[in-house]
This record gives sequence, C-alpha cells and structure tokens, in this order.
Amino acid sequence: MTVPLFDRRMLEALTCPQTQATLVYDAERHELISKQAGLAYPIREGIPVMLADEARPLSD
Repeated sequence: MTVPLFDRRMLEALTCPQTQATLVYDAERHELISKQAGLAYPIREGIPVMLADEARPLSD
C-alpha cells in the first residue's frame, strides 16, 4: 500500500492553528512541525490533521 504524498505547496497556505507561525514539513515522519508551539501535526493519507488534540509534542 502506498501512502499519498503531501503536496508541499500547501505549506504556503497552512499555519499553526495555535500560534499562526509557519510550519516545517518533516517528510520522514509525515508531520508538519510548529517549532513555536512545540507540536508536530500528523499527515494522514496526504491530508494534514491540524488539530492540537491530534498533534504530538516535540519533546517525544
């Protein structure tokens, strides 16, 4: 099974929902990183899940 690719052009439009800061794409972990919020938002089936409840703390 192949995982749908994340369209990196989305990074131009997406910001962290908590801090409104820009995000960094981590291709290895399939996440969008918000350094300011200390959170990593998952990308599932090519779609970013921009919910704080679903985000992983960066300290993990």
